[in-house]
Amino acid sequence: MNLDTLLAHVGSDPKRFEGLVNPPVSRASTIVHESMTAFNAALSNKHEVPYYGRYGTATSKVLSAACATLEGGDGALLYPSGLAAITGVLMALLKPGSHLLMVDTVYGPVREFCEHILAHQGVKTTWYPADIGAGIAQLLTPQTQVIYGESPGSLTFEMQDLPAISQAAQGRSITVVVDNTWATPYFFRPLDHGAHISIQAGTKYLVGHSDVMLGVAVTRHEHLSLLQRAAALGGNSVSPDDCYLALRGMRTLGVRLKQHYRGAMEVATWMQSRPEVRQVLYPPLAHGPDLEIWKRDFTGASGLFGVEFHTGIDHAAIARFVDGLTLFGIGVSWGGYESLVLPSHPKRTLGSSHQGPLVRFHIGLEDPQDLIDDLHNSLAASGLTP
Repeated sequence: MNLDTLLAHVGSDPKRFEGLVNPPVSRASTIVHESMTAFNAALSNKHEVPYYGRYGTATSKVLSAACATLEGGDGALLYPSGLAAITGVLMALLKPGSHLLMVDTVYGPVREFCEHILAHQGVKTTWYPADIGAGIAQLLTPQTQVIYGESPGSLTFEMQDLPAISQAAQGRSITVVVDNTWATPYFFRPLDHGAHISIQAGTKYLVGHSDVMLGVAVTRHEHLSLLQRAAALGGNSVSPDDCYLALRGMRTLGVRLKQHYRGAMEVATWMQSRPEVRQVLYPPLAHGPDLEIWKRDFTGASGLFGVEFHTGIDHAAIARFVDGLTLFGIGVSWGGYESLVLPSHPKRTLGSSHQGPLVRFHIGLEDPQDLIDDLHNSLAASGLTP
């Protein structure tokens, strides 16, 4: 089925839930079993059937199955945040003495996790450039257990050649993990391009309304039982109310992402023409290999992009510009219906080609022309315009 059709129907089973279009919210800690035979049967299959609230209820299991279907996987694990999904997956796959290959453009808290948690547990992390492609084969060692990617990169939006990276890992005991939050499975499915595990912060576009924290990791059978065991032993549990809101948000994911994409293209193209701007960091407006990878592997783009201003513009002027915006909130998340803005300061181990101040924008569901007018007025009032 087309993805739009899947989004409207996946996880909806009125016959199972007494005619209800939306699966009901099943709140439970204790689940009572009719007999020891029934209890033991549930215990032996606790990740699939109701056993104890921490392992999920009907509501969370419907969401897990729906996410697995959208990503093309065999199963999905739910976590209380996107970061919890990332750290939970890495902890499940790595052990003392393991070697991790981590993209240098990764989401900042993941970098901190590698430097302050994994390092203390005897895991060695090697940072690699986002454009390495098949060249990653040169970094592989007998101890390499995981290659972790994020495409596009956090804050600076570099694309990664996932098929080439996955090909380099093929035939080895190496798991390729990809953060797919930016595109969601609506615009990109990492498992179809060689990845073993696809992670997204459901907090962002899956929920879509800035009111739920949620992480999702989708995989195939090969890694499913390992991740299930690690997630359960880590005490991960997601509220059935949050699962319900994520299921509700899922129904409009396609409609919302098309609007985010259209609005972001219009605003980013306008920003690209501004004299204050050195470059816009957005895959559809990129050049060279980044653009080619996006056109080859992705079917669209989300509402998140970056802007690099010219080097002569100082951070005080950027702060005046941000403070002068009226339709953009200042916030660290994104993916909701509202537009957001935030100056960014990416940390890189391998250096960066960006010299001017960076600002990240999330284009929400407002009319793009209203957002452009807001940006124009604040640029003029802040003194950034030459």
